[in-house]
Amino acid sequence: MREFTIGRLSQLAEVNIETIRYYEKIGIMPKPPRNSSGYRIYSAPHFERLSFVRRSRELGFSQPEVRKLLTLVDEHKYTCAEVKKMTARQLSNVRDRIKDLRKLEKALTMMVSKCDGGDIPECPIVDTLSTLPAQSKIDLC
Repeated sequence: MREFTIGRLSQLAEVNIETIRYYEKIGIMPKPPRNSSGYRIYSAPHFERLSFVRRSRELGFSQPEVRKLLTLVDEHKYTCAEVKKMTARQLSNVRDRIKDLRKLEKALTMMVSKCDGGDIPECPIVDTLSTLPAQSKIDLC
């Protein structure tokens, strides 16, 4: 079986060393055995789990959701339906964020279009930001 140092695992999985240590501390990653010199020794299962966690996080799953996915996998009690439900919920969250980002884009586009970028001290963008009601959030249009 191939073994890795934490540095090599970090490179292979494209995750910071501190992230690996943090995941070990909170129990998402199992603590690896140590060699006679006291160095952590990681193996392929560590890499696979770390890759799973990294990819899940990239897809926007929260830490508790990643933990739940790992629990389902570790205990061999998951069903495709459970995983699909969690993923569908995440998809809905992403769609909501995209909707909010489109509103933000529209508002920023409007603000930029009102400014000619001149050298005068009056700026329509600053004016808009200064007069924006706190409750309006992104809905400027």
